[in-house]
Amino acid sequence: MGDRLHHYLGGGRPVYTLLLPLALALLTLLSEAQGRMDKARSEEESGAGLLRRVKRGWVWNQFFVLEEYTGLEPLYIGKLHSDMDLGDGSIKYILSGDGAGTTFTIDDSTGDIHAIKRLDREVKAQYLLQAQAWNRQTDRPLEPESEFIVKIQDINDNEPKFLDGPYQACIPEMSTIGTEVIRLTATDADDPTYGNSARVVYSILQGQPYFSVEPKTGVVRVSLAGMDREVREIYSIIIQAKDMGGQLGGLAGTTVVNITLSDVNDNPPVFDQKLYQMSVLESAPVGSVVGRIRAKDRDIGINAEMRYSIIDGDGRDTFDISTDPTNLFGIITIKKPLNFESKASYTLKIEGANTHLDHRFLDKGPFSHVTIVHVSVEDIDEPPEFSSAAYYIEVSEEAEIGTVFKTVSARDPDSSNNSIRYSIEMTTDLGKYFYIDITSGALMTVLALDREELSWHNITVLAMEMSNPSMIGSVSVAVKILDVNDNPPSLTQYFEAFVCESAKAGQLIQTVTAIDPDDPLGGQHFYYSLAPEAANNPNFTLRDNQDNTAWILTRRGGWSQQDKSVYYLPILISDRELPVQTSTSTLTIRVCSCDVEGNIMSCNAEAYHLPASLSRGALIAILACIFVMLVMILLMLSLRSHRKKPYLHDEEDNVHENIVRYDDEGGGEEDTEAFDIAAMWNPHKAHLVGKQRQDMLPEIESLSRYVPLACVGWPGSVCVGGDSNVQGYVLSKLLEADLDPCAPPYDSLQTYAYEGEGSVAESLSSLQSGCSNTDHEYDYLNDWGPRFKKLAEMYGVLETNNPPMW
Repeated sequence: MGDRLHHYLGGGRPVYTLLLPLALALLTLLSEAQGRMDKARSEEESGAGLLRRVKRGWVWNQFFVLEEYTGLEPLYIGKLHSDMDLGDGSIKYILSGDGAGTTFTIDDSTGDIHAIKRLDREVKAQYLLQAQAWNRQTDRPLEPESEFIVKIQDINDNEPKFLDGPYQACIPEMSTIGTEVIRLTATDADDPTYGNSARVVYSILQGQPYFSVEPKTGVVRVSLAGMDREVREIYSIIIQAKDMGGQLGGLAGTTVVNITLSDVNDNPPVFDQKLYQMSVLESAPVGSVVGRIRAKDRDIGINAEMRYSIIDGDGRDTFDISTDPTNLFGIITIKKPLNFESKASYTLKIEGANTHLDHRFLDKGPFSHVTIVHVSVEDIDEPPEFSSAAYYIEVSEEAEIGTVFKTVSARDPDSSNNSIRYSIEMTTDLGKYFYIDITSGALMTVLALDREELSWHNITVLAMEMSNPSMIGSVSVAVKILDVNDNPPSLTQYFEAFVCESAKAGQLIQTVTAIDPDDPLGGQHFYYSLAPEAANNPNFTLRDNQDNTAWILTRRGGWSQQDKSVYYLPILISDRELPVQTSTSTLTIRVCSCDVEGNIMSCNAEAYHLPASLSRGALIAILACIFVMLVMILLMLSLRSHRKKPYLHDEEDNVHENIVRYDDEGGGEEDTEAFDIAAMWNPHKAHLVGKQRQDMLPEIESLSRYVPLACVGWPGSVCVGGDSNVQGYVLSKLLEADLDPCAPPYDSLQTYAYEGEGSVAESLSSLQSGCSNTDHEYDYLNDWGPRFKKLAEMYGVLETNNPPMW
């Protein structure tokens, strides 16, 4: 080994404070060096000459540095030196490990180590570093890497702290002196093994003379006896912890302790009044609350809980008392029905007592108190009461109308004993099946009863006081309708059975069941048989299974849809109850084609059968021929319709300018004749040519007998008279239409011989209805003759001497 490792520890401490750490460091160094020598010797022996022991060139030791250094320059920690270092700068020192490069730096030439950051022992107490010497020229290590420790020495820079404060504590009231309240512990982050920095002493700053604290343990105790919760419940004290053993210059920390006094049963209950007055209506039901009382207790919680009881009085059997859910109040309730006419007042002697006693304070008792309660019963006008709370009655459904099946009775419970009148509440007997006698209360039927329609009737009977109609009592009457065998059985549903063409004789094709709306006491028992008219039929038979079912079986084979596809089988069903009811239901049986497994394929008879040899191609050819024939027929019909269509002089079909004349109303097509519109366009030209008109001349007078024709004031026109031509008549009508705003366009106007303003029947159309707001009168239709007889019957007023039926 070369020179020893030198290091400097700053901080201005006395020399004797550094000797102990240095001695410990030297002992640690020697023990570790001896361990390394033994390890190297064992490795050398195990290597058997393959490895050669390398002499360590480090001089090393533990380094010590004070925390919280606040100087401006980096803090010098120590120096590393190797005996291979000749001082020529060929050796380079390298530092690695905890904080190397960030917290600690090393001069790679001299080996000086400095701390470049502020060190805090409470954050990290020591650092483990590694150092190594390298040859600058070869860039290879000269020696194996060595470890050393930098330990941070503590200073008193942390005050004691109460980590869980502020604290909550609770003790019973009236606790004795010395009773432990709470144990406090203050934590000091400084090193407890070094000096007095972490030695804490406790003291009380606020809370005397009620409480005190032990200096070393931090236990808070009661220091004043007889503290009463009812006087003061909460105390807040301040406890201080100071390090350096409480010496001057030590750091201190404080905390608050909130102490609550818990309650003990040290106060007896007391009623506010010696006598309580209460009243209750006589109609109050059992269980109703009459009132409540309370014996007050200065204590709280379970120490104030009470138990109430009636210990004396004439109302012990009529009233009861219980404690409410808070266990503080006594609730007085009714145990038996009250009756003002029987007893008008009661007296109760009630005791209230604590349920939880503390034997330490029995000398402050007794923990109970007694009071008197006077209860007055108030009289009211009570409704009538029925002799029974409810009625149950059985009535046969064959009971005759007017049968009295029950008599109910009610009375007035008051001393006045008023007369009673009975009635049925309408909403409970909507069908009006029953009636009750207003004075006697006799219930009777007014309609026929049918159990199958309604088996129960729940009605409400009302009883009303004559002197006070507002007093109404009610009772429920349940009427059960007893069954009578008055309905025949029938099939459960409309059955439709199937039989395969391949079915053999004796084969089951259907199982039938029946229902009966009646409900006999012994249950339903049905008996099946074929109707007499079908008893000997050769096709089917019926077997009664004696279990309310029956089987339909075949009697033969050889079924065919072509011969007959549907059979109808009448079935007679009897219930054998008294009186016996029977009915006949018809079962429809269809003949169907089935596969080999008996599954139905088709139940419709084929209209025809195609030849077996007819192929698909032949069938397509036949359908194609039919389609071509249909197309040809449609084409011929279309050409024929075009051939019959008349041709006009103009290329366009101006159908709006044709005038149609009817000789009679409703005469049909034979009464209409179309005019040659070409002659009307130019009548003068037609006369010059000398062509004789083939159509009938219009009868102008018949078209409008009473309306004179106007003269058209157009150039070249003439006044149209009685025998003038058609052109003048048309022009006159055109002028009349132009002057009438209610008239339709003239190109759509058609004239009728018996219609219009000049007609005896006047207008039958609705073209001018928009100009009139008056209602139509149809009495004049009777004067138009037999042709309008039907219209007169429909719209006119018929003259008859017989009075109306409605």
